[in-house]
Amino acid sequence: MNTIDLPEYTKNQLALRNGQDKPEVWIAYKGLIYDVTRSRLWMNGKHYEHWAGQDLTPELKDAPHTETVFDKFEVVGRLV
Repeated sequence: MNTIDLPEYTKNQLALRNGQDKPEVWIAYKGLIYDVTRSRLWMNGKHYEHWAGQDLTPELKDAPHTETVFDKFEVVGRLV
């Protein structure tokens, strides 16, 4: 995937995609933004103790899964 051509979003723009302020449910990991809107595990912008609209890179070390979980979601942008 060529991530250079992806649109860029700031942390503030990402924060609006929390399932509350806007209908999109997005999360960031390692500089990429993933659309998790259709995931039943992210209903209403919450996944266990995690909230959408944030960079979850530091949180993954405590997750019961690896980063391969992101492979099933569409990358919609880059976090800048």
